[in-house]
Amino acid sequence: MTDLLNLKEFDEEALKKESEELLEMRLLTRENASFSRTAGGFVSLKTPEKEYDRVGIYLTFPMTNPEEYISIRESDEKAKEIGMIENLNQLEQEQQDMLREQIRLRYFMPVITKILDVKDEYGHAYWHVMTNFGICRFTTQMSGDAVISLSDSRLLVTDIDSNRYEIPDFYALSVTERKKLDLFI
Repeated sequence: MTDLLNLKEFDEEALKKESEELLEMRLLTRENASFSRTAGGFVSLKTPEKEYDRVGIYLTFPMTNPEEYISIRESDEKAKEIGMIENLNQLEQEQQDMLREQIRLRYFMPVITKILDVKDEYGHAYWHVMTNFGICRFTTQMSGDAVISLSDSRLLVTDIDSNRYEIPDFYALSVTERKKLDLFI
């Protein structure tokens, strides 16, 4: 019985410590953090306290502030936050480029430059578009969250596989192309 009580106290202390660490916001700067590329192409982090063989880079505001408040997390399944980069421009240029590359991979989002066709069939929309990466076909649900307005003219399209596409300026599309989007707007 005493062993069970001691185990409970130990777990409570560990949980309390972990909670305090999670609530503490740690800013990563060029003075206290050094990012480098591993032999496998991943990003590692060295801080005065610890070295991380691999880290994950997450945007806290991916659509509105992709260069600010970047969360750096451990690469395991818990993805515990190590710290936050207040502004990417505060790092050395080589490290900025490395992190931007990782962000582009994580937040891959082709830009739709032309809408060739959108067909509505049985509750799904079948898109045929031109993107900055070439011609693409994808399917969306006809529900209200497939196309979301990010501003007066900027749209985010999410397909059934959770891939995201951006239309930066709805009004830059031709009248014919805009009519094809009437189902969503």
